[in-house]
Amino acid sequence: MPAHMLQEISSSYVTTTTIKAPPNEGLHDGEQKLEKMSLYSAEDIRPEMKDDIYDHSYQDAEGPTPKLEYVWRNIILMGLLHLGALYGVILVPTCKFYTWIWAYVYYLISGLGITAGAHRLWSHRTYKARLPLRLFLIIANTMAFQNDVYEWARDHRAHHKFSETHADPHNSRRGFFFSHVGWLLVRKHPAVKEKGGTLDLSDLKAEKLVMFQRRYYKSAVLLMCFILPTLVPWFCWGETFAHSLYVASLLRYTIVLNATWLVNSAAHLYGYRPYDKNINSRENVLVSLGAVGEGFHNYHHTFPYDYSASEYRWHINFTTFFIDCMAVLGLAYDRKKVSKAAVLARIKRTGDGSYKSG
Repeated sequence: MPAHMLQEISSSYVTTTTIKAPPNEGLHDGEQKLEKMSLYSAEDIRPEMKDDIYDHSYQDAEGPTPKLEYVWRNIILMGLLHLGALYGVILVPTCKFYTWIWAYVYYLISGLGITAGAHRLWSHRTYKARLPLRLFLIIANTMAFQNDVYEWARDHRAHHKFSETHADPHNSRRGFFFSHVGWLLVRKHPAVKEKGGTLDLSDLKAEKLVMFQRRYYKSAVLLMCFILPTLVPWFCWGETFAHSLYVASLLRYTIVLNATWLVNSAAHLYGYRPYDKNINSRENVLVSLGAVGEGFHNYHHTFPYDYSASEYRWHINFTTFFIDCMAVLGLAYDRKKVSKAAVLARIKRTGDGSYKSG
């Protein structure tokens, strides 16, 4: 990319709304102070969004955990998908070069549909997007096939507000497998439904594009996630149908799924906690590589209102680079960023001591 373009993108960064550290007056020590700081920052910069802020007061009800109810349809389909992906791995060396490029680009775009779309735009409202960008992201999200934006955002807000409890859809305290994929193979814990029903989703319901996707999601997913990525290599450059189906469609889709799931599993179990040692989410660079920027998870759970989901902007964070490029084009705006002072204050108060400046 030309230097002048990088400079223009970089200079656009100053147009973000910066979240400053709250004043110290009137705050108490300990957990109450921590909670009030989080709420102050969120309300100050996003008065319309509160339901992705961690609820320190919520605790699991006492008593035995309900017996697991397996969803055999999901278990069978997920098993068949991964078997197809494994066969796709065998076929990768004999693919045509254009098929590799096609699968990678499709993976990247569908990944952005989750990270820049369902996650940072619709779940957290960390920036605003004009219609052309929202259209692109809703299409990219459909390509990713990880539930429609409305359902994805609802579950994700519950994940943040009730993190590491039974009301968290993919509670990592239940183990790696459960938080990675197991939560999709069993019925939701009653607490997920109960507390999820208390969330304010009026912003999602009011957005016509989100509700349009939800209405036609099943047929759109069939086309965008499976039919289109299979037909393009087959028709456009003479790839075999088997390579097109098993590599460009099934293997690519499986990689996108697992890259996203690693944010729920590995990034909640392995890594450092430089910003808040009191929560399970962690900084995991390897996850960030696969999930185009979503592995700086201790930071993200500490500051969910930051559009970069990381302190370090473009560092192993293609999603932030993409949003900044869209801002240069005038398609993204009002990007919310936590100030360095607020970050350092939080590190000093709740970090695990692993933070390294720069």
